[in-house]
Amino acid sequence: MRRAAGYILAMCVSLPAHAAGPVDETYVRSLAAPGKMVLVIEYYDGQGKVAERKGFATASGFRAVSANDFRVDDNVTVHLYGIEPCEGDMVNRKEDYAGSCEGFARRGLETLLQSPRVIYCRAFVSETEAPVQDATCYGYYNYPGSLDTVDMFEEQLVSLGSHRVAKRPDGTAGRTDLAEAEAIGRRGYGMWADPRIAGQ
Repeated sequence: MRRAAGYILAMCVSLPAHAAGPVDETYVRSLAAPGKMVLVIEYYDGQGKVAERKGFATASGFRAVSANDFRVDDNVTVHLYGIEPCEGDMVNRKEDYAGSCEGFARRGLETLLQSPRVIYCRAFVSETEAPVQDATCYGYYNYPGSLDTVDMFEEQLVSLGSHRVAKRPDGTAGRTDLAEAEAIGRRGYGMWADPRIAGQ
């Protein structure tokens, strides 16, 4: 019984990232609405099924309120799960940035929030009424003739080096699905251009 309970707990912890299976990009694209930025949050139960769904739309977009958080409305803020900025200050001369890790990471999130037609997020059902909801989010970006893609926010932020994978209390990575993205970032992008960050 304890082993089963432990398995369920482990599954719940990782669920926002991937327990619900691959994202259906055709479905995400179908959520787009002319002249609006659409946000859909789907809440999954312990069996990986959608238990509830909430939708939002805005003509003005959604605003980052921290390195990991963006405001949906007066009652809901989405917190990108399992990633974090580095600590303290950093320098990246290629990007003409010298300042706080928090500021650099927030700038990365603000960039992702500028132009998606759809933001699609997955969260565990326990987040449904929380004012700040842990989630994994994807953006659908469409520029006719040049770009048509659905990208995971966390994967993009980590691979660009604005964020890194957060660690659990035992020191292991909180998001193993982002290991490849972090390996890309560590090649010298974003925070990793500052050699001091590698020692954190």
